[in-house]
Amino acid sequence: MTDQMPPGWENQVPPGPYGQPGYPPFGQQGQPGLPPYPHHGYGKPGPGGWPVAPAPGGIPLRPLALGDILNGAVTLVRRNPAATFGLAAIVMTIYGVATALVQQVGRSTVASDEQTLKNDSTLTSQQVGHLIGSLFGALVPALVVAIVLALLLNTALSGMLSAVIGRGVLGQRTSLAEAWRDGRIGPVIATVLLLLALGICVPLPVVVLVVLLALLHLTPVAVLLGVLGGIASLVFEVLLAIRLSLALPAVVLERISPVSGIRRSWQLTHGSFWRLLGILLLTAIIVGVAAEVLTIPFLVIGALLGGSGSIFSATASVSVAAIVVGTVGSIVSATITRPVSAGVVVLLYVDMRMRREGLDLRLRDAAQHQALTGEEFAAVWQPAAGQQGPAQPA
Repeated sequence: MTDQMPPGWENQVPPGPYGQPGYPPFGQQGQPGLPPYPHHGYGKPGPGGWPVAPAPGGIPLRPLALGDILNGAVTLVRRNPAATFGLAAIVMTIYGVATALVQQVGRSTVASDEQTLKNDSTLTSQQVGHLIGSLFGALVPALVVAIVLALLLNTALSGMLSAVIGRGVLGQRTSLAEAWRDGRIGPVIATVLLLLALGICVPLPVVVLVVLLALLHLTPVAVLLGVLGGIASLVFEVLLAIRLSLALPAVVLERISPVSGIRRSWQLTHGSFWRLLGILLLTAIIVGVAAEVLTIPFLVIGALLGGSGSIFSATASVSVAAIVVGTVGSIVSATITRPVSAGVVVLLYVDMRMRREGLDLRLRDAAQHQALTGEEFAAVWQPAAGQQGPAQPA
């Protein structure tokens, strides 16, 4: 290399290790006899002449580090607030209002039963049974409605945010109509139901065996199997949760079926369990703390207005104003934190594909287009032939 360089070139570049002459900066121009170093598609030279990966959406199109993922999730949300915060606000408002109504129905039933107990302290066993039945008859349906609403609305929100953040990586904004169209609400809900079914099936054999052993009066064996089987089931549940955590972005962005999305997540996360676990756990801690901090002012105001409007409040003597304030607090908290959580999951999916399949090269080509149609956007995320099998960790 030194035979091709002009005299004195070693004085024009930073020194190398151990005091030896350095090498020409990548892509440096304007020095006679110093040919530019090839960029290999990594964009314009950065400080010192070193190449920098392009970041059309604020996310460098290269394998991502922890800081890139956390900062990138916030950046993508801030760059398109209407389709992130706005979308989350709409969905969480619907959920918050419906949940508040359900809570109010449950509290009215509790208040009625409390009043009955106060007025008549000598209740018969039949009256007590009637009160308990009335209480459960009101609270159980309310709880079921709240769970179903949470499942449907949060799942739909995750699908739409996956589409929004997928376009945000390419530096493109997404309207609410596009988010609804590209979010694939039906397949996303089906995917979550499949994941829930898998989660239920994991401890089911242990529960059946423990019940059978208990019926056979083998209590010590049933207890031992219950403890060991419970621990094993918990470990396997965590393994499944991490290995299948990328199923929703795969279903939305690759436009594949729920079963294929679950299989795709299992393939992409092969060999990366601990890294994904650490990032998702750290994200959950950060988002959880932020959510609690955001709800503190509303909890204080709710307490001053006559009690806590929290869903965990069991007392019936809670004012309507406190319930409204608590609902507003939960909506504000979820509106700010849910898009960030979704952004981290989508960026983990993008990172896994860039590490294993070279998706960053395809994203760089796509980012050069000012607008992509639905079919063009979907084609960007389609894996190339031969990339559907298990990949080795990068």
